[in-house]
Amino acid sequence: MTTLVIKNLAVSVGGTQILNDVSLTINSGEVHAVMGPNGAGKSTLSAALMGKPGYTVTSGSVTLDGVDVLALPTWQRATAGLHLIMQYPTEIPGVMLQEAMSAALDARNQDSRQLKQLIETEAKRIGFDPELVTRSVNVDFSGGEKKRSETLQLSVLQPKIAILDELDSGLDIDALRDCAQRVEDATREINLGVLVITHYSRLFEQLKPDFVHILTNGRIVKSAGPELADELEVTGYAAYTNV
Repeated sequence: MTTLVIKNLAVSVGGTQILNDVSLTINSGEVHAVMGPNGAGKSTLSAALMGKPGYTVTSGSVTLDGVDVLALPTWQRATAGLHLIMQYPTEIPGVMLQEAMSAALDARNQDSRQLKQLIETEAKRIGFDPELVTRSVNVDFSGGEKKRSETLQLSVLQPKIAILDELDSGLDIDALRDCAQRVEDATREINLGVLVITHYSRLFEQLKPDFVHILTNGRIVKSAGPELADELEVTGYAAYTNV
């Protein structure tokens, strides 16, 4: 059992406080959805968890199986078991996707000898052209190809906790279905814990949340089961913006 514990986390960006007293506990196999309006601090949460420069933790703690995540550089957070699917995946000219995944497996002391076969198997599951792994990471990829690529990396690296920062952003219906279903499958196949950040409940047709949290004005103002996402689809966030 893996547990990510976020306790009383506060984060500032450029001297402005964005998150205040955010607490979440995510266990293996669980899907936690964080929803909220634009500017609520959702992407700030994902950036702070992965140690993105410019995001300053002013108080609180984050632990992964008891290890102080905030004391680790980003690459060690990744090798410890955290994995971020970015809202806007980065292009890395000159670095082949297959080489990047091979290096990532080596850093985790995992066998990369069967990587080519693994890539072909996983690519087929999500409708990703396996030939793209011989090209530079995300360079000249379409929006759907970038998100499928990010999902492929997750399935190959098999982290403990995945953070999905608006996986649905820029995806068509087919790509959304394929990527969301692959993450849902991973919650059962490798007991993956998931923190999914999104505006819309359409993602939940395949990726089934166990818990839904509303984040507004830098705070989690309500937590409930998946029925909360259905409520938000009807009422929006107006009732929670001044809580």
